[in-house]
Amino acid sequence: MISQDTETVAFRMLLRPGAEREYRRRHDEIWPDLEAELLAAGILDYRIFGDPKNHCLFAVITRARSHQMDELPNKPVVRRWWAMMADLMVTEADLSPQVTDLEEMFCLRRGAAQT
Repeated sequence: MISQDTETVAFRMLLRPGAEREYRRRHDEIWPDLEAELLAAGILDYRIFGDPKNHCLFAVITRARSHQMDELPNKPVVRRWWAMMADLMVTEADLSPQVTDLEEMFCLRRGAAQT
């Protein structure tokens, strides 16, 4: 899945205290039409990890370099998902999750030259 045609990005989000179980439950039941939009936008792998001690979520996305993720906020299903998740997360005024982009500090990958 990882190739010269893909890139990996990471970001942090914040959960409200006590929301971890419900956050997981809602994601376990992700809507098929939301999943389809994410995949159509060029996402190849999307993982979210939680730190229960500080309520941080750490997301890692591998996507096609030709991705169209910038269009996702315009999709009605994405906006509905944000609205449904807003009671669990720290959000922006438009109900999108408050996101902090993370800088890659180290990468070890089989077959990849280290830079």
